[in-house]
Amino acid sequence: MRESDIRRYYDLHGKELENFLTRKLNCSQTAADLTQDVFLKLVSARPEEPLQNPRAYLYRIASNLLVDHFRKTGSRDTVSEKSVLESLPDEEPDPERTILAQKSVEQLRNVIRQLPQRQREVLILHKFEEMTYAEIADRLGLSKNTVMVHMMRALSTCRTYLREENSKDG
Repeated sequence: MRESDIRRYYDLHGKELENFLTRKLNCSQTAADLTQDVFLKLVSARPEEPLQNPRAYLYRIASNLLVDHFRKTGSRDTVSEKSVLESLPDEEPDPERTILAQKSVEQLRNVIRQLPQRQREVLILHKFEEMTYAEIADRLGLSKNTVMVHMMRALSTCRTYLREENSKDG
């Protein structure tokens, strides 16, 4: 697992984990500390492959740390891992969110298909094959700066298109 994966997991799930822990602990400072511990555990575990379900994995670590915390402090005698896990938010999105996400993915596919060839190649290599700009430059025979320009233009086009599509719906 790369450092960028861990940062992405933190960006996506860190605040949600901290809010969950705050509700359980009634102490935002301890929750913030435990949230940091979750990601320290993830860093020390360093799974080889990207996580299939990072949110569930992070909640598992958080619930284990929560149980350990309650055991150490003795503040909750009856806390069990099962009770903590039962209180986790449902991982399954509701049908409406699923449909909206599918629509967004399809819109994004359409805009990527319409990008100029080089922009499309650079975007796919960087975002989906996780290549660095230098690796892309070597593969495509371009300068790193040219790759960066193609990437900027591709992302700008995608953002503009999706913003326009979303404003039509709203």
